[in-house]
Amino acid sequence: AYPRTIDFARFRAIADEVGAILMADIAHISGLVATKQHPSPFEHCDVVTTTTHKSLRGPRAGMIFFKYSEAIPDIKERIDMAVFPALQGGPHNHQIGALAAQLLEVNTPEFVEYSKAVVANAGTLAEALIAKGHKLASGGTDNHLVLWDLRPHGLTGSKVEK
Repeated sequence: AYPRTIDFARFRAIADEVGAILMADIAHISGLVATKQHPSPFEHCDVVTTTTHKSLRGPRAGMIFFKYSEAIPDIKERIDMAVFPALQGGPHNHQIGALAAQLLEVNTPEFVEYSKAVVANAGTLAEALIAKGHKLASGGTDNHLVLWDLRPHGLTGSKVEK
């Protein structure tokens, strides 16, 4: 989880410099990417993964996107070997249908407005917490995530979960 705008072009430049494959997991921001509330990784990344149930508001599932290229001619086979059969089972038609319906909804003006409101609300919450003297990781938010640093209050994740 990262509450700031990700500079995928910069990551691409670094990956190219060292000859690395660039992958982005956009599980938290995929709904914002789909509605253009966050820059897209697709033109910069070789592989993009996401869940479908977080900011996309769909059924619990995942998607893997990749680009064919001369640099990685067997990328499909590599991904298939990595996820099937260990991590992926047979198709669940009801889930595929639900995902199709959700992806149609993502392309509506209403979903775009919803995404804009989510980002605005997170910004308002971040500003209010900062105004009250609370510390946020990275000093604020550019998306829908607000990471509140509770250490100044003597709290840790393990203390809070109990």
